[in-house]
Amino acid sequence: MKGLPTYKGRRVVVLGLARSGVSVAKLFHKLGALVTVNDQKERHLCPEADELDALGVSVICGDHPDSLISEDTALVVKNPGIPYTAPPVKRALELGLDIVTEVEVASLLSPAPIVGITGSNGKTTTTTWIGEMLQAAGLRPIVAGNIGTPLCEAVQEASAEDWIIAELSSFQLKGTQNFRPHIALLLNVVETHLDYHGGMDDYVASKLKLFANQTEDDYAILNADDEICRDLLQSEDIKAQKIAFAVTQKLERGLYIDPPFPAELSAAGDHPERHIVWSKQDGTAQRLLSVAELGIPGRHNASNALAAIAVCLAAGADPDALAAPLRAFHGVEHRLEYVTERNGVKYYNNSKATNSAATIIALRSFPGRIVLIAGGLDRGAAYTELAPHLRDQAKAIVTIGQTREKLAQVGRQAGLTAVKSVEPVEDAEATLRLAVQEAASLAEAGDIVLLSPACASWDMFTSYEERGRIFKQSAHTL
Repeated sequence: MKGLPTYKGRRVVVLGLARSGVSVAKLFHKLGALVTVNDQKERHLCPEADELDALGVSVICGDHPDSLISEDTALVVKNPGIPYTAPPVKRALELGLDIVTEVEVASLLSPAPIVGITGSNGKTTTTTWIGEMLQAAGLRPIVAGNIGTPLCEAVQEASAEDWIIAELSSFQLKGTQNFRPHIALLLNVVETHLDYHGGMDDYVASKLKLFANQTEDDYAILNADDEICRDLLQSEDIKAQKIAFAVTQKLERGLYIDPPFPAELSAAGDHPERHIVWSKQDGTAQRLLSVAELGIPGRHNASNALAAIAVCLAAGADPDALAAPLRAFHGVEHRLEYVTERNGVKYYNNSKATNSAATIIALRSFPGRIVLIAGGLDRGAAYTELAPHLRDQAKAIVTIGQTREKLAQVGRQAGLTAVKSVEPVEDAEATLRLAVQEAASLAEAGDIVLLSPACASWDMFTSYEERGRIFKQSAHTL
């Protein structure tokens, strides 16, 4: 792929009608390409189809016809969630066609520098925080990507004076070729999405495409507490200027916490005087603010804060402008979101926790006495890594979804005496409401009921957002 102007008058196939697909289709149509959009859903489930039809874009719904991908197809742009085993993608691979995601297209158009943010956990919180911090520093961020506004829309609104702040998934990054963010941030890497990637090697390789085209004029920001990121900090394959951050160790250069958090999650971590420190290239160090002043709690959010600060400093923000938004930010929906208090019991929605690592982080964010609601799509994991954290932090577990029996067994292995597996009832909403009622019956004043599923939502719900909204409604109506 050498640039979008070469696609005028040529055939472009867009797979997937979701918002980003519609945005890409409109863009290529505007640039004169012959655009066909295809979605396996039936036409009545594709409300966006009428809008594209009115523009003169060809829309095919309901199946993947054999004629969809042919030798005269110049480019295939696929929705990130469509697997590479899908028939039209396999056909495109057989023909040697370019197959990309919206990220690649948008990056070739963007007049603004791009900040690319990825990681297994913490992407949305960190991306949102960076946007608010850059706004406070007067640097004109446009937050987009996996977080809301499609990148193709964002770059068309941008000027050279703006910054595109893009949350990026491994699915999106896998479909890139020439993507080059000016600032690239990798928060962490844990085992997840292996059903899509087929194994950790492909998952990690997809994440690392974030850095593949960077040069010495760019910045790579890496978590020195993460094993894969530590290796990258020493790697000569990354040409960008490297900036490290860490919460469990002091760094000679970069952002760190002083005194550090314990390396082990299970160790006691309370300390009244932890500070965020910036160790500069000239060897001097500057305290920015105390960890206790951050607007959201938890060591994982301290790590997210360091990452966000590093991005903002690389973008040229005045460090003195960052303290206020660091204090004022109170998190993102479905991520350790406080919901309500009933009979002395507090309810928290952490529906975005779609893997064990995210649930472990959530469990360690509270002092204990947690009634955990967990479970969802079964991707083959055993979840045994949750056991020691359930033993230390939880008093009970209520399980739902395809993994309910697996997680109930882990709860019993952890020594919990209160383990409840909720069988499906008439629909997913009613099942989750029943789980919340069960959790409430197990909780006493001073306890916390925490939805942190450790699983994706797709066995029961259309998204983690839907799951979180139903949990909140259920808690409010107990």
